[in-house]
Amino acid sequence: MIALVILAAGLLVIVTSYHYKKEAEQLHQDKLERKENAIKSHIEYIKRVTTYPVKTENLHLIFRDKIYEIQDIHETSINIYDLKGNLLKSSKASFYKDSYETRIKDEILDSLANSSRKKYVKNFTENNQKFKSSYSYILDNYFKPIGILNLAYVEDDEFMDKELEDFLNLLLTVNLIILIVAIILALFLSKYITKSLSQISQKIKSTSLDKPNPKISFKKAGSELRPLITAYNDMIDQLEDSAQKLAKTEREEAWQLMARQVAHEIKNPLTPMRLSVQSFQNQFKNKTVSKTDIDEFANTMIHQIDTLSTIATAFSDFAKMPVNENQVIEINEVIKLALDIFKGENISFKTSSKPIFVQIDKTQLIRIITNLIKNAIQATQDIDNAKITIDVKAFQNQAMIKVSDNGIGIPDDIINRIFEPQFTTKNSGMGLGLSMVKKIVNNHNGNIEVKSQSNTYTTFIITLPKIKQT
Repeated sequence: MIALVILAAGLLVIVTSYHYKKEAEQLHQDKLERKENAIKSHIEYIKRVTTYPVKTENLHLIFRDKIYEIQDIHETSINIYDLKGNLLKSSKASFYKDSYETRIKDEILDSLANSSRKKYVKNFTENNQKFKSSYSYILDNYFKPIGILNLAYVEDDEFMDKELEDFLNLLLTVNLIILIVAIILALFLSKYITKSLSQISQKIKSTSLDKPNPKISFKKAGSELRPLITAYNDMIDQLEDSAQKLAKTEREEAWQLMARQVAHEIKNPLTPMRLSVQSFQNQFKNKTVSKTDIDEFANTMIHQIDTLSTIATAFSDFAKMPVNENQVIEINEVIKLALDIFKGENISFKTSSKPIFVQIDKTQLIRIITNLIKNAIQATQDIDNAKITIDVKAFQNQAMIKVSDNGIGIPDDIINRIFEPQFTTKNSGMGLGLSMVKKIVNNHNGNIEVKSQSNTYTTFIITLPKIKQT
């Protein structure tokens, strides 16, 4: 927009200057013609009243004194030549001092003779001043050429130049105002459009599959942004449909996987139970059952029933997380409470220097700490000088809990899978502990990550939003 205003102003100055130049040339041409017509009328009058015969050889006598009268009246220098271009009479007092002006050049005589209007005008500059020199025939009473009239006309452009300068100053002032207005308008529009685009950009950046995505309203949007907003809102609708379909598919796949896992885990204790029952049945038929056999059979069945109960409890805890009873708690106190059941273990707890408050279900935080400590104990059970450390810190708006051990570590090829449901490296267990921990942390807007080096250490880092207490 600004470039267009500047370009338009430049073109307007060029066109205006060109127009003024053409107007000035036409004005001088018209003034010369009017002056020439007036002088010729005056000459016609002198020819009528003169007592001399109107002939070439008498022209210097006819205009001997009258040429000065014509110059004074019309304020123009006049030269009269014969038909061969020789000067007969001039109104210039210093004429005879310059021999160059005593004769018309041959090319001028030829141009005059060949002109359809029997007139020739020569343009020249002298001492930085523009002149027009007009040549035309003086006719006798029978319209026969008897001499050549030469008029010198000064092109005084001072007035036109002053007019042009004033007009250009006014034009530049107006265009400067228009330019300033255009700059202000461009800044306003660019700021408005940039702000709208920035809002749309922030919306697009915050778009996610795992949460509702608000649409953009049309109320404050300009017409130029409506197609973009419409496309974004349509994309949000499609994204939500895709997210719902994906979630449905993932739930179906998860339940199918869960069903297979449950079936597999249940089959494991059922097999020894079946064999025990069959063996006891055979012994009973053969009447070889002793008290020891009954006790052994009972113990086997109880053990396998306990295993089934453990499996059912683990899957129940994972599938049906307790309803969150969020409350603002002091994190150091709750962790101390969770560590009370681990007396005698090589566990050290580094509390923060100041109380740290977070909003979380107290019971679930205890479950998190208990699960991580149990894993750490199992990882260090075969390690001399086993050491488990819990470190609580606060930084910025986050509370951080670190649970570290110097145990066997986690191999690099499986570290990215430890939070997956049903994934475990142990001979027993459902592989739901860390998955449950991650689920609890995420439900409270927190994050959990793990760092480990095989046969050296493992550190779990939990961050939760910190609550300011007044």
